[in-house]
Amino acid sequence: MVHIKKRVAILDNELINAFKCQDSATVHEAMGQRGAMNSSIKPIDRGMRVCGPALTVTCHSADNIMLIKAINMAKRGDVIVANMGQIQNSGPFGEVLANECIAKGVAGLILTSSVRDSRQIINLGFPVFCANLCVCGTAKATLGTINHVISCGDVIVRPGDLIIGDDDGVVVIPVEECSDVLDKAKARTQKEKTVMERLRRGESLFDIYGYQSLLDKLGCVEER
Repeated sequence: MVHIKKRVAILDNELINAFKCQDSATVHEAMGQRGAMNSSIKPIDRGMRVCGPALTVTCHSADNIMLIKAINMAKRGDVIVANMGQIQNSGPFGEVLANECIAKGVAGLILTSSVRDSRQIINLGFPVFCANLCVCGTAKATLGTINHVISCGDVIVRPGDLIIGDDDGVVVIPVEECSDVLDKAKARTQKEKTVMERLRRGESLFDIYGYQSLLDKLGCVEER
């Protein structure tokens, strides 16, 4: 078995940059309500945003040797996405590794376990999305994988897939769908701007979208 792969799909930088102004919720809707990691994966501080191609990692529970190797391999702009096993009460990432990530230009970190040194990471301004905070240390004794297909936050993530994260959560966009999803996200953003202008003029969302016909189809009976 090859534990560490190096050949991955490469996204165009212009496409990545175009997604940086898109919100996770908009992208999720543009994808047909797909791609959202579960709500356990949260930013450690409000205002954190991340956008970039996934460098995927699988680690044994409470072991961070493969995460350290992945950071060593990471290229500028990568988002490290790590399945850290079943134990959340461990802190495999902290201030020391955050400094290395910043020096390398890593765009952010998504992981299924906890992190520690949260105050220091926040002060450094490095975007981290995780399940919790925990001071407990980790071992360096068991092999995992790098740049294999993984599951993170109940979503399949392949090396090179585009990751978008903000205050609302994290969304994974399959690399081959990125162009189409971007077009749909832009269209949705423009449509919502138009709707909000109408709402500010006093119209109702219920009427704009014709939701009365939906209630009628559902058999809703309204007192008169």
